[in-house]
Amino acid sequence: MAEVNERDAKLVQYLNEAHAKEKELETALQAHIAMTTRAPYKKRLQQHLRETKGHARELERRIKKLGGGSSAVQTVQELAGTAVGKAVAAAKGPVDTVRGVGEQEQMLKNARQEYSEEAKEIAIYRSIHAFAEKVGDKETAKVARQILRDEERMSTFLEKQITSLTKAVVQAEVPASQRTGGTRRRRSTRKASRASGSTRKTARSSGSTRSRSRTTRSASASRRSRPKSGSSGRSRSRSRS
Repeated sequence: MAEVNERDAKLVQYLNEAHAKEKELETALQAHIAMTTRAPYKKRLQQHLRETKGHARELERRIKKLGGGSSAVQTVQELAGTAVGKAVAAAKGPVDTVRGVGEQEQMLKNARQEYSEEAKEIAIYRSIHAFAEKVGDKETAKVARQILRDEERMSTFLEKQITSLTKAVVQAEVPASQRTGGTRRRRSTRKASRASGSTRKTARSSGSTRSRSRTTRSASASRRSRPKSGSSGRSRSRSRS
């Protein structure tokens, strides 16, 4: 068997790291799927588990093609199947059923851990892709690019899921009065402000009406008090006669 050169040795190193991460996450995903009660979320995890297994197979083929042999791959697979391997994977994706942790809270913890692991995988595959392109290994670059797309899609899904699950935790664990109290107070303040403004407008309108009424009465009284020109002339005639 030909000796592996420096380029391929480094690629095999990176691919083995990626393969170890994929096998580790297989166990964590299986544990999370068992704890997930949200149907869309569970379905997406099951889909990603299939993707993860497919990624591991692609990596195995590429490692062997580059002359990495099967010993390193076999060691990773054996570790993932042992109790120690499962314990490490479980620690990465919390399968603890801590007393007092609600269902929604547990799924949120899992989603956050999955999101964190996706970020690590994205970093790994971007590195492999950049290295492979730089050294002219188009096949390895293609494999890394395909897997990277899957990981980025899963990361986007989990980002939205974290927001949704956080809202579910609020709904499940925070009393309604504490969820909407602030909103109600703001609404009450706005209503009181509008009512006060309306009252002031009414008062100004009422004052203006009273003022106009007083002016009208004064004008009427003034007209009544002035003598009529005809009667004044008749009075002066009678006086001369």
